[in-house]
Amino acid sequence: MQPTLQINNILQAISNLDLEDQLFLTEILDKRAIQLRREQILARAKEAETNYQNSNVQTVNINELMMMSSNDD
Repeated sequence: MQPTLQINNILQAISNLDLEDQLFLTEILDKRAIQLRREQILARAKEAETNYQNSNVQTVNINELMMMSSNDD
């Protein structure tokens, strides 16, 4: 089954729920998304800590940092 078709089926099933259940579902999905984002931030922080401990860091000024971050896109 194609992902788009699966999503459409899920959306159709959600639309069959009453409003209270739909709101409850959105609350659950929001909390899951927040938790996933926290896990991503934690993983990035651990990576940064490891880089710092291994001296894999460099000192830059704000202009250099902004240039480096714009190159990340």
